[in-house]
Amino acid sequence: MNYLIIGNGAAGITAAETIRQHDPRGQITILSAEPSLMYSRPGLAYVISGEIPPQQVIARTREWYADLRLELVYGRAQSLDVYNRLVMLADGRVLPYHKLLIATGARAVPAPYPGNDLDGVVYLDTLEGTKELLKKARRGQRGVVIGGGITALEMVEGLTQRGVNTHYFLRRDRLWSQVFNEAESRLLAEKMHHHGVHIHTNTEAAEILGNWRHNVRAVRLQNGKEFKCNLFGVAIGVKPQLELVKNTPIQTDRAILVNEQMQSNVPDVYAAGDCAQVYDRWSGQHLLDVLWPSAIAEGRTAALNMVGQTTPYVKGIPFNACLLFGLHITIIGQISPDPKAKDDFAEIQHLSRGSSEVWFTFPRHYQSAWAKSGPHTLRLALGGGNGNGREGHGRTIVGALIMGEQTLADPLRTLIENQVDASPLLPYLQSDRETLGREIKNLSLSVIRNP
Repeated sequence: MNYLIIGNGAAGITAAETIRQHDPRGQITILSAEPSLMYSRPGLAYVISGEIPPQQVIARTREWYADLRLELVYGRAQSLDVYNRLVMLADGRVLPYHKLLIATGARAVPAPYPGNDLDGVVYLDTLEGTKELLKKARRGQRGVVIGGGITALEMVEGLTQRGVNTHYFLRRDRLWSQVFNEAESRLLAEKMHHHGVHIHTNTEAAEILGNWRHNVRAVRLQNGKEFKCNLFGVAIGVKPQLELVKNTPIQTDRAILVNEQMQSNVPDVYAAGDCAQVYDRWSGQHLLDVLWPSAIAEGRTAALNMVGQTTPYVKGIPFNACLLFGLHITIIGQISPDPKAKDDFAEIQHLSRGSSEVWFTFPRHYQSAWAKSGPHTLRLALGGGNGNGREGHGRTIVGALIMGEQTLADPLRTLIENQVDASPLLPYLQSDRETLGREIKNLSLSVIRNP
């Protein structure tokens, strides 16, 4: 059997490893468009901050590929012939396959302004791009970062750590407004100000201006004013790479549509990771995830089905933990900040890396409970029941956002993952954080002991 995997990231590598475990004789080829071994994309945030060197994000050695007898081919897939089962590369080479996994991932959305090709426009997207960013992030520079999600915040922190005079432009009036409520945003903003970040709310660029050397020199704002800078960081989202499947029978929506076995509508063609649109049991829709654990789980499921072991993909609860400006933040499940607001995320065009669309969907009945204790906050999203939050009737915790102290992260993940009746917690929602935390831990322990 000839397996071809297009993509050398989390989904592709996991799939290759799983295939080899179940098919010791099959030929496995991995096509990589990037000139490197597999690396940890989440680790790029630690590279830009200076916490680790670039080589430390490399997650697989050449010996690992050799030991599993994986053929690693560098090149860009240009076209796909699903009838003759051939993938044509940009340099003229042709790769045949019996089973194909498309794991091409997603790439950063470019700045939507004139001047986006100037030297000094940077992205936190690939290993090579991050290395280029580091070359330009010299001490004493003045940088601007745009974007509303976690990648933008990571870039802001990294540039600040590198000594760049960093200015963060927000289109709206608060940080990460798709996820944070006002109090949570304010807490992070205080941390950022303490580290020297300049936050500009309700500010939007209109054009990136360059000098005679084609280097960034300033940004023209929508109000017509110029803001001087020589570095312009862009993190406005990512978009699945679908160029390969254009002009093929493979069905797409915003990504490649796959069933619960990660199969496309074309026989023996599978998709996984950031380029796949998978059924989500939490929202009942086909949604995009650009979460690292999701890519790994999807790659494993695709591989099992490719070797003939029919296995449905069961999506785990969306989970992301990060450390921003010394503040630990964990997001679990459905956690949009305003359940009464119009759901304007139904037509999301782009997601930030490390996010899930399910964060922005709502249960039918949704109520939020929020508590603060010093620098620590906890927000719970409750769904089900009668919607008034006063009586049990099968209420469940469908999401949580934890800032600061993290001892409740695992217990809450257990309750959300198992869709546990949270009625016993309702009397304590207005209690102090310590009392509520104790009851959350007790309920979680009862689930573990009596699954």
